[in-house]
This record gives sequence, C-alpha cells and structure tokens, in this order.
Amino acid sequence: MGAKPSKDFANEDVRRTTKRIAGGREGNFSSIRKHATTHFGYSILSLAMRGLAKAPDELWEMTELEKLNLSLNCLSALPASVSALENLVVLNLWGNQLASLPPEIGLLKNLRVLFAYRNRLSEVPAELSACTKLEVLSLANNEITGLPGSLAALRQLSKLNLSHNRMAHIPGCIYGMRGLVFLHLACNRLENIADQIQDLVNLKILIVEGNHIQALPKTLCSLTSLELLNVDFNELQNLPVEMYLLRRLEKLASHPMDKGLHIVHNPLLKPIKEVLHGGLSALYSYLKPA
Repeated sequence: MGAKPSKDFANEDVRRTTKRIAGGREGNFSSIRKHATTHFGYSILSLAMRGLAKAPDELWEMTELEKLNLSLNCLSALPASVSALENLVVLNLWGNQLASLPPEIGLLKNLRVLFAYRNRLSEVPAELSACTKLEVLSLANNEITGLPGSLAALRQLSKLNLSHNRMAHIPGCIYGMRGLVFLHLACNRLENIADQIQDLVNLKILIVEGNHIQALPKTLCSLTSLELLNVDFNELQNLPVEMYLLRRLEKLASHPMDKGLHIVHNPLLKPIKEVLHGGLSALYSYLKPA
C-alpha cells in the first residue's frame, strides 16, 4: 500500500499560489486577476488567509472589483491606493494587524459593508464619513476610545459593532445615525447611556453587556421598536419605571441569541430577585405606576 500523501505535499500548490500573490518573482497583475470570480453579478476577489504582510501593488489596478476579502492576513497598513477601487461595495479586513485606516478610504463612495474587526485600530479616520452608502460597519475587537463626530453623516448605517474596545462613553456621533437597527457596544468601559439614545428610533437590538453602566436613562424607554436589550454584567441598581413601554421585549431572556430583556449579573436593589423569577410580566407589574 502506498504511503499516505503528507499535508505538506497536499498544500504545495496553495503555498506556490500564496508566494506568487504575496509578491514573489512570478507575482504579476495577471496572476492575481485569475483568482477573481463573478458571483451573483459581483466581481469578487478573496486573498484571505494568504499570510500577506503587504497587499500586492497589482491589486489596486483591479478597479472593477466590487467585493474584496483581505481577512486573516498579517497586514499592518492599508495603502492610500485602496481609493482606486472605486467600485468596491464590500471590503473585508478583519483579522489583520492594522493600526490605522487611510483617510483615502473615504473615496470609496460605493462602499456598503466594511469589516475591520480584530485589528489594532485606536482611531477611525474622519474621512470615513464620506462613505455615505455604508450600511454595515464592524470595528469590534480593536483599541478604539472614540469616534470622530463626522461619522454622524452615516445616515444609511443600519448595523454598527463596536464591541470589545476601550470606550468610556458612547460617541456622540452614534446618536446621529438615525438608521441604526443594530448597535453592539458590549465589553467596553461605558459608564452611562446619554438621553440622546431616544433619537435612534429604528433601533431593534441594543447590546451593552459587560460595561460599568449604573443606570438606564428614561429616554431609552421611548425606543418602542426594541426587541432585544442586553444589559447583563453591568452595575445597575434599579430600572426606570417606564420599562413597561418596551412592549416588544417579550420575555426575560437568558440565551445570548434570544430576543427580550437580558438583565442578569447586576447588583439590583429594585426590583428584587424574587420579582425577576416571575418573568417580564411580573417585572413590569412591579415597575408600572399604579
């Protein structure tokens, strides 16, 4: 019986391709272009998991690209040349070592989805506000302490993930993102939620677990579209009496994916735990004024 092929042998072709794309002597424009595909009418190129420390220069000549995946590489910088990809709709940069995003990213006027989570970002360029078609933005698992006020211009943004960063306050620009449906701010250093939260009238999911929030503003209770509110693992001692207005929170939830109110692991003085054992209806009955 012949010997079983080794993993090294099986992956030899992958390594050769990676070497070419990473900029070896054989690397050229045509060798990169052949990896592009068309799917559902979009021109797509994935260079994910190629060990790239630098994106090949030829990449920025592929101006027809609409979806580009550079995730899970070793990129420490994104060049200004990215602005040449003016047709990009989706840019995936997650799982790299990016310390910053270039201001020129604001020239990607057709961008609708930007994934830049699990990098080393400490700030976001103000120029990103020019990407007014942006609908989904994930900057989770970085080192961000705030956002530029200009990002309030992202009125089409519906999903924003800023979890696992270093923010002590919710950036003011977020309250201007009136199209937000999903806002994820878990595992930051938040101490409060401003009254302006009431401006996010379309919000259905708000996740602020794992922070240092001591009280919820009454204005939060005007967000009657909320279907999931996660305030687990905070420092809440009481709840607004107006909580009963959040009628789309249908139950006290326990599983992370469940809709409803998540409120465990808070030092609640009111209501007492016995009330919570009765579920959401008992909680609302307790809070609701006579």
